[in-house]
Amino acid sequence: MKILVINGPNLNMLGIREPDIYGKNTYGDLCALINDYADKNGVEVKIFQSNHEGDLVDEIQAAYQKFDGIVINPAAYTHTSVAILDAVKSVGIPTVEVHISAVETREDFRQVSYIRQACIKTITGLGFDGYLRAIDVLLENGK
Repeated sequence: MKILVINGPNLNMLGIREPDIYGKNTYGDLCALINDYADKNGVEVKIFQSNHEGDLVDEIQAAYQKFDGIVINPAAYTHTSVAILDAVKSVGIPTVEVHISAVETREDFRQVSYIRQACIKTITGLGFDGYLRAIDVLLENGK
């Protein structure tokens, strides 16, 4: 199975940005965790991060007929981007939405997720482990 992991704006600032919410581990730590878990589960994974909405859309579109699943943490674009929603809908690749924090317990604006309607599951509040659970969901879905 080939899985694309997409991370939106500011995730490259993990460990620096609001460590009381997102933890003290870095983006490099997250990537290493994902890569290690993928290797142990026989999954080919590509990890992509950008602060630019159009780059995220381009990466999703480029995944068409190349990837079996997408794990996406659109970060702030979760609450604003119809373009990312449309990209995921257009490629038809099973997608799992992930958030490190429990967004449902945070500010009112974080309660809106445009991407959710195109996803087979949403995982929140599990920290970095949410990404691993998302890979599991895609593996289960692919059977």
